[in-house]
Amino acid sequence: MMQYEECTANDGCVLAFQTSQPLSQIAQNSQDAPSNKRCILLMHGFSGSSAYFVRNFDALSSQYWVVAPDMRGHGRSGRCEGGYHVARLAMDLENLIAHLRSATGNDNIQIVPVGCSIGAAVLWTHVELFGRSPNIAGFVFVDQAPLQDLSPFFGWDSAHAHRGLYDEKTMMGAQKAWIENSHEAAIGLVAECLGYRNQPLETDRVSAEEAKRDEEYFVAISDQCDGRWLARLIADHTRFDHREAIEQIAVPVLVMAGERSGCFSVEGMLETARRAKKGDGMDGKVFVEVFESGHWLFYEEPEKFNSRLLGFAGDAFGLLS
Repeated sequence: MMQYEECTANDGCVLAFQTSQPLSQIAQNSQDAPSNKRCILLMHGFSGSSAYFVRNFDALSSQYWVVAPDMRGHGRSGRCEGGYHVARLAMDLENLIAHLRSATGNDNIQIVPVGCSIGAAVLWTHVELFGRSPNIAGFVFVDQAPLQDLSPFFGWDSAHAHRGLYDEKTMMGAQKAWIENSHEAAIGLVAECLGYRNQPLETDRVSAEEAKRDEEYFVAISDQCDGRWLARLIADHTRFDHREAIEQIAVPVLVMAGERSGCFSVEGMLETARRAKKGDGMDGKVFVEVFESGHWLFYEEPEKFNSRLLGFAGDAFGLLS
């Protein structure tokens, strides 16, 4: 059973997160239960919250301690005038990891962070800012290319960049949508992120009623956010080029891509794997899994997502044992 707890970022913003075990309980039992030192940390995407992982919590927490933060400006976490920067979200992640260590009395927590969409960008920025953390056993990056915009560097063309948000004009169009009617923008986001909506197939088995429930569920999560704040965050997010930062990674990497994603092509996401393989000692440590669903593949194919993540985490934790 997931439950909410809170910590405070170094700028005073309150950060809410869900945890499968109370941190006080982990502190009491840490010597008796080695599994309490092994944590899967789920990072949601733009305008989302930890509620995105409703179909993953039970399976993952059956084997590991699971933590899922609401990033600032999202879900139950605090709102602030500024903070609409990927780097600030990476600092929040560092603050959260420090809190998990302190509250459990265990500096040797092993974490496999799973970054979905902008959550992956937060993890790459964390690597660039804080280097190789002894607490990180492996990384999972879900349906996010390392650069959203088109770029003259390294042939980053329309086959690699974000499908609909890739330059100044499209970014400003997205900002306008989130500022003027964030509810409608959220509806558009659902159509882009669910594979059966973005690229419907005759083999899809999603009823009209289920599709309606899915849309209402995700839109309600986005509606918790301030559209103007999100508009400023999206401008920061789309310009970051994380390709060189990925080459600094020195632990196992799993890239998950949605074949019917309305956000990125599989080719764009494969760049993460190619870059990670350039890192020192990364031969044989980089894996790719392509799903038949869309951007929110953890929701559309939860059984496959959970199984693949648990297998990867087990191997990654084993390397540190």
